[in-house]
Amino acid sequence: MWNSPAEFFAMGGYALYVWSSFGACALVLLLEPLAVRARFKVIVKRLKQEHLAEQFDREGSQ
Repeated sequence: MWNSPAEFFAMGGYALYVWSSFGACALVLLLEPLAVRARFKVIVKRLKQEHLAEQFDREGSQ
């Protein structure tokens, strides 16, 4: 039990480890959706280009 907010934030002398762990976790939770969205956009763009290239090849062979 903590008797004051200062004791809570000090985490019994382990504050640097505890709060840096929470910070790293929060950072990952924020960055992962952004990275997934960026990869998704790249994949969609690549698929559209491949589809257009296939259409061009089909039209050229006729």
